[in-house]
Amino acid sequence: MFQSVQEIQDFCQSSGVQMVDFKTVDLTGRWHHITIPAARFTEDTVRYGIGFDGSNFGYASVEKSDMVFVPDIATACMDPFAAVPTLSMTGDVQIIDQPENRRFGQYARSVTERAEEYMRETGVADQMVVGPEFEFYLFDSVRFESAPHHASFRVNSLEAEWNTGEEGGSGYHIRHHDGYHAALPQDLTFDLRNEICRMMEDWGVKVKYHHHEVGGPGQLEIEVEPESLTEMADKTLITKYIIRNVAARHQQTASFMPKPIYGEAGSGMHVHIWLWKDGKPLFYDKKGYSQLSDTALYFIGGLLRHAASLCAITNPSTNSFKRLIPGFEAPVTIGYATANRSSIIRIPAYATTPAQKRFALRNPAAPCNPYYAYAAILMAGLDGILNKIDPHANGWGPYDFNLFTLSDEEKKRIQGLPKSLGEALDALEADHAYLTAGGVFPEELIHNWIRLKRAEEEEISRIPTPAEFQRYYAL
Repeated sequence: MFQSVQEIQDFCQSSGVQMVDFKTVDLTGRWHHITIPAARFTEDTVRYGIGFDGSNFGYASVEKSDMVFVPDIATACMDPFAAVPTLSMTGDVQIIDQPENRRFGQYARSVTERAEEYMRETGVADQMVVGPEFEFYLFDSVRFESAPHHASFRVNSLEAEWNTGEEGGSGYHIRHHDGYHAALPQDLTFDLRNEICRMMEDWGVKVKYHHHEVGGPGQLEIEVEPESLTEMADKTLITKYIIRNVAARHQQTASFMPKPIYGEAGSGMHVHIWLWKDGKPLFYDKKGYSQLSDTALYFIGGLLRHAASLCAITNPSTNSFKRLIPGFEAPVTIGYATANRSSIIRIPAYATTPAQKRFALRNPAAPCNPYYAYAAILMAGLDGILNKIDPHANGWGPYDFNLFTLSDEEKKRIQGLPKSLGEALDALEADHAYLTAGGVFPEELIHNWIRLKRAEEEEISRIPTPAEFQRYYAL
């Protein structure tokens, strides 16, 4: 939208913009922000940046925590949720150094930018494009508490089947596991989704479509048009920001938790993937399996070779592994197939032209840090291409049948995803050379990530749950 500071200053004056807001991302993928009066936004702001304490974001220890945020003016857009007219932008983080500041390699956006640079340096491709599907639950209320003497959570959705017996019920509730493409009057969130999608379009996030998902108690999906890695990582956080704030405006609450309700469908973030070079798609071959080129199959091979360690980045929560279980259209098998939702790589059967030809990685979930997740997916795929990792020769498919219906003996012969965050972190500890190639993921970042997530899992594992009381209290 903007190409110079002068353009931004002119826009602020002509549009009555009073504040400029800068959004930065922490290690786990959560936005933070700092705001200045619009009159204070100058060339120096973009050249020298704004200092902040990086230790509060999980990136650096206190003794080396002084960092500088440098806004990317190309990301500037009006924030629709600010009462005072506010222009919002994200950007990059630098380490203070002499004679000039330098890019902070651990910063999430820096990793994605470096991954794209490395891809071009290999000569494999000049652009990777990704198109995520955002699944989430919209609740009318949520309550939770985790105290030494009390642990509980309660969510409610007016759409849910459990409200059929409540006073004032409409009778149009959605049955358990029966919400896919539900229509009015059952689909109570239709207008809200339209509002979300209009705001996304205004912010530059192109919407492909939206609909009600399988989960009866308010599970929804918005799929967006594909963009390059760093741009889509920016837009992933924009999307989550808009969804949450629109929900809050309507006295509702949105959650991207992979498994907020036991027994209902989990929420994923399937990532559709394309590679391009010199304006031409690299994944199409009319004679290949499912019309995929060798390049595409090698990329798939890399994803499958590193699937376990990727989970530590694409599914970095204990709750993620409550979704990755058989029976809920969740991918649990390390394999690839056409139009098969039980393997982690699904090749859409309807994508038949060179430009459309792609595949989707189905195990990621939206609570990931999208910068790290998209970069890690690219690095695994590049490793597969550079080392010609053939998925068929390695026994990963194609699995063109329902993997959930296999016998127990047959299932034992097929490799599955990690069953816990701890297993995924073990895999990342043993298998991360593909991530550090080209200096994309700094070794220190990998160690910091593993340390943070192990501590997180350890803490959660020590907390008694209501389910444990139900099962063990009277024994």
